[in-house]
Amino acid sequence: QVQLVESGGGLVQPGESLRLSCAASGSLFGLSVVGWYRQAAGRQREWVATISSAGRTYADSVKGRFTISRDNAKNMVFLQMNSLKPEDTAVYYCKQTTHHGDVFWGQGTQVTVSS
Repeated sequence: QVQLVESGGGLVQPGESLRLSCAASGSLFGLSVVGWYRQAAGRQREWVATISSAGRTYADSVKGRFTISRDNAKNMVFLQMNSLKPEDTAVYYCKQTTHHGDVFWGQGTQVTVSS
C-alpha cells in the first residue's frame, strides 16, 4: 500500500512562490508516474502537472510558472509554483500511478493566494 503525504501549502500574496512536496512510501517509486492536481472550492479537481520517465507535462494555466520535479532516491516529488495568482487557490493533491497501474492519492495541502 502506497501512502502519499503532501506538504508546503500556505497563504501567500499574488506574485509570490511556494514549493509543494509529496513524500511517497513504497518501492520502485522511480517507475511510477506522479501528478499534481488541484481542486478549488466548488469546482472539479483538475490536473496541473505530471512527471514520468517520458518527461514532464503541464496544464496550460500553469505552464511557464510551475515546475514539477522528483527525487527518486528520496521518493519525493515537488511542485515549484512561481508568480502565483489568486486563481491558483485550491487544495493541491499528489497522485501516484505505480508501474502496476495502481493509483494512490494524498490527502492534499491548501494553497491560498490572496492580498
